[in-house]
Amino acid sequence: QVHLVESGGGLVQPGGSLRLSCAASGFNLAYYDMGWYRQAPGKEREWVATISIFGGSTYSSSVKGRFTISRDNAKSAVYLQMNSLKPEDTAVYYCQGSAYWGQGTQVTVSS
Repeated sequence: QVHLVESGGGLVQPGGSLRLSCAASGFNLAYYDMGWYRQAPGKEREWVATISIFGGSTYSSSVKGRFTISRDNAKSAVYLQMNSLKPEDTAVYYCQGSAYWGQGTQVTVSS
């Protein structure tokens, strides 16, 4: 059974940083591009970043230069380092790989 489990969310002040983790089980993420998405209250889920199986990364314009996606295939994990956080980054963040999604982790940016 496949599980993607996000962790690392929380409450942070504007300008702060968080590192999200996504742990995969029952799923060899080494064979898949992996992505992070987010959904703010009252809004549709939006793409944040993707890392390819070769390690190349792409980002939405709203986070480029502030967020960094990475992967550790040996640990079956994907990460999202988020710096210079803004209130508009507040959302539930989801890990995605192939047809699989995690349950999400809440990130709140507020003073």
